[in-house]
Amino acid sequence: MMRSALRAHISALRAARSAAPRMPVAPAAEMLHQRRSFAAEAAKPASKGAGKVSQVIGAVVDVSFDGALPPILNALEVEGFEHRLVLEVAQHLGENMVRTIAMDGTDGLTRGQSVADTGAPITVPVGEPTLGRIINIIGEPIDELGPIETNKFYAIHRPTPTFTEMNTTAQQLLTGI
Repeated sequence: MMRSALRAHISALRAARSAAPRMPVAPAAEMLHQRRSFAAEAAKPASKGAGKVSQVIGAVVDVSFDGALPPILNALEVEGFEHRLVLEVAQHLGENMVRTIAMDGTDGLTRGQSVADTGAPITVPVGEPTLGRIINIIGEPIDELGPIETNKFYAIHRPTPTFTEMNTTAQQLLTGI
């Protein structure tokens, strides 16, 4: 099931990339700076808006908004769907339309369904309580061990820690094998 969801996510990314207008290739440093600026922009609290699904092509979902568009990398939630469906804003298509990538299956999603902007990027729990746990892309535990008891959450597109912030000491990793 996870493998098929991953394949669907990858094919959705490819579809979004092929549907997007071609832009000149930027140097890697510029692309990294642009990605960090998107992550910083998404980390700021945004105004929570509401939109409607206008097109569904696999895991790629276009959402129209009457007001301001949510920033790139913001999380949107489909309201009234059979399960929690989170969409991540991947591209602004025009004055009132965003292209998103669904983080789960879109079977049953129809045009006109309400979508709410969460005002923040997708976050996942972090810290000691997450060690040894299995979580999905939207931070929900999928290992059937109950909820993760933590108050610490990080955005999935958070800038990486600097080299000085990382622990670089060599140590043995006990795997139990």
